[in-house]
Amino acid sequence: MASISHAASSSYFLGLRSSETKAPASLGSAVHFHRGTSSARLLSLHRSRGGSARLSVRCSQVDGNGAQVKKTTLHDLYEQQGQSPWYDNLCRPVTDLKPLIASGVRGVTSNPTIFQKAISSSSAYDEQFGQLVEAGKDIESAYWELVIKDIQDACRLFEPIYDQTDAGDGYVSVEVSPKLARETAGTVEAAKWLHKVVDRRNVYIKIPATAECIPSIQEVISLGISVNVTLIFSIPRYEAVIDAYLDGLEASGLDDLSRVTSVASFFVSRVDTIIDKMLEKIGTPEALALRGKAAVAQAALAYQLYQKKFSGPRWEALVKKGAKKQRLLWASTSVKNPAYLDTLYVAPLIGPDTVSTMPDQALQAFLDHGEVSRTIDSNVGEAQSVYTNLEKLGIDWNEVGIQLEVEGVNSFMKSFDSLLHSLQDKANSLKLVSS
Repeated sequence: MASISHAASSSYFLGLRSSETKAPASLGSAVHFHRGTSSARLLSLHRSRGGSARLSVRCSQVDGNGAQVKKTTLHDLYEQQGQSPWYDNLCRPVTDLKPLIASGVRGVTSNPTIFQKAISSSSAYDEQFGQLVEAGKDIESAYWELVIKDIQDACRLFEPIYDQTDAGDGYVSVEVSPKLARETAGTVEAAKWLHKVVDRRNVYIKIPATAECIPSIQEVISLGISVNVTLIFSIPRYEAVIDAYLDGLEASGLDDLSRVTSVASFFVSRVDTIIDKMLEKIGTPEALALRGKAAVAQAALAYQLYQKKFSGPRWEALVKKGAKKQRLLWASTSVKNPAYLDTLYVAPLIGPDTVSTMPDQALQAFLDHGEVSRTIDSNVGEAQSVYTNLEKLGIDWNEVGIQLEVEGVNSFMKSFDSLLHSLQDKANSLKLVSS
């Protein structure tokens, strides 16, 4: 397995561009995903930096059935550092997840944009959708039935991991309707409904970390439903999410809390996207030198908060009832700026009791040349310095978080509405054909 040097690894935190530090060639330039071709299949066979096609394999191990399993850096990530690599994508056939699981992927995240792309660009959903239309289902109800089937099928594939880790891993996430992002009570009802209809032990119900949904998170947790809190962009909002989880556990009245778990999805790359633009507008050498550093710095400080909040008497009292920590999940890990290293939002954020959910680009890059070592708290002082220096330049972290939250909610709503329109068009064409 090709790996980056220690010096290159440290440069990830500094956010250096490829012109400043020679980054390994991105697989994105060597492997192209063609429509109708499974990304999962391609992940196990891709091109190395030398140009030859090969598997990303360090060594082999034997699974419980005696079959040889390819060991990758994803296995090392979990076994050596306690970070769970998840896949940020889901589409049919869901069985295409099997080679990813064999490669070390331990969970799946989905969102309205992922399903919009999956359903609108594939014929794999047509047969079920046609049956639903013929049965008289309205478009939104049909959408949820398509989604729920994928989630159930994926949950089934990850159940062995869930069982092996005593409910610690192996989750599949499904998000409540983005139209409910500002509705407290509506989100609670939607979460209860999704949990009931999916009916899988290892499903996470995704709820956005909007101010309106913080109380929803607390109530849903108190009902014994496991939650993936999504769209977290700032440390103050992250602390509110932790408090909602703790409050929910305490309010549950359950004697055994071991099956009520949660992750807090802290978004990374989008933070640099917006702050880099602000820094370029400021234009001073000091400002320009901070480009590509904000996201990782804030994430490192979020991990410090995580360690603080999940310790002490309050937390220890919950541990006695079997409570599990709400793990930090790094989301939005793909690099948006091609000048940045392609593992910029994965390599510097490795630490125990965390999750990194990676779309194809980031997963390929880390499989090919990721280095496994604990990095999340290797330079906290530098992280604090970056965070403070950005504030001195006039960057308001709370305002950045609010803007990104609005953009995130609007993006998911746009994807959701777009898919419903596409499905309506498809339903109309099916009715025309049948008539």
